Amino acid sequence: MSFEIIESLFFVTQSLTVLKWSRLSDRIGRKPVLMIGLFGLGLSMLCFGLSTSFWTLVISRCICGMLNGNGGVMKSMMGELTDSTNMAQGFALIPITWCFGCFFGFVMGGTLARPQDRWPNLFAGQFWAKYPYFLPCAIGASVVFVSIMFVFLLEETLATKRKCSIPSNTTGDQLLDEYRSDESPSENMVIVPLRSLLIRSIIIPVVNQAFLAFLGICIFALMPLFYSTPNYLGGLGFAPQTIGLWMALFGIIDGLFQALFFAKVVDRLGPKRTFYIGISCFIPIMIMFPVMSWLVFSRGVDYMVTIALLCQLVIIVTWDMSLASIFMFVTASAPTKNVLGAVNGMGQMTVSIAHAVGPMFATSIFAFSKDHNILGGHAVFLILCIPAVGMLWLASQLPEELQNRDEDT
Repeated sequence: MSFEIIESLFFVTQSLTVLKWSRLSDRIGRKPVLMIGLFGLGLSMLCFGLSTSFWTLVISRCICGMLNGNGGVMKSMMGELTDSTNMAQGFALIPITWCFGCFFGFVMGGTLARPQDRWPNLFAGQFWAKYPYFLPCAIGASVVFVSIMFVFLLEETLATKRKCSIPSNTTGDQLLDEYRSDESPSENMVIVPLRSLLIRSIIIPVVNQAFLAFLGICIFALMPLFYSTPNYLGGLGFAPQTIGLWMALFGIIDGLFQALFFAKVVDRLGPKRTFYIGISCFIPIMIMFPVMSWLVFSRGVDYMVTIALLCQLVIIVTWDMSLASIFMFVTASAPTKNVLGAVNGMGQMTVSIAHAVGPMFATSIFAFSKDHNILGGHAVFLILCIPAVGMLWLASQLPEELQNRDEDT
């Protein structure tokens, strides 16, 4: 429960600041906000590795949440770097990097934690005994700080902050006209009140993204919990190493599938149908949990459980196509590119709230279902299907086609 509290506090603090960071990126540019977020992430990782109490862990995660507005900013940058011809390919990269980042993060954390126990000759001394998790945190923070230098080398994507090349034959009057056409409209747009963006064309994609985030985080909260639950309680009874392998396998399969097939699926079916197919997989995902419990009770953990587990992972990979799809809808809902940060910030704020609530809700209902043997301990899966049905209706409210952003100024 302490882990859920710490992570929920991260998302709570992020929900309080992410919109402000995203709106700030509409004014000062994407790169500065992205670099601040990365610095906050690296700093919080170092604090986490040096923590020796519950409250220092809480403070380290809250620092990360308060300084981290990168979720909305990265989607804004992707929206500015792509157009209608390559939008699907661009937004597919976001879940891909997340999958591979989680895979390598799990491997690095599990391998490098408590180095004094693994390599006593190399990591002798009281420091490593007092801070057994500092090594993976320090290496992770080093990667983050190096990435700040790469961000510094990136070209700014916000139009008003982008350095434009000026032809040698440009006259003074032409330069003045260019300056006015580039700067004046955007300066008017960045001060647009937030309430003016609370329109149906923006709210519908943002609410869909919030529901998707809630249901998605519930899946990934229940998976390791179900895997580790003893067989006599209807779980798979996996050891931590086995759970890590299955989660890593999912990350690899999901990343490869999104990289190779997502853009092709969107080109063939369209983003709305792709999104609808993805979210339709939630109920089958929930059904697979009691199916695996039944197999464990009737046959034990054998090859049939493995087949069912693989089938569930394939369905989850299909579900994950909805993630990049809704990113496209939220980005395309921005009236102009100059409020793209604000719109993505609104979306990321709702995602953070959903991520704060989802894990505690899912794990609490799971434990309550098991303790009171409600529907054989499977009531949590039925309860989560209720918002999933509501989301099917919400998805039908999305526009049939994405707004043509190539015409935006």
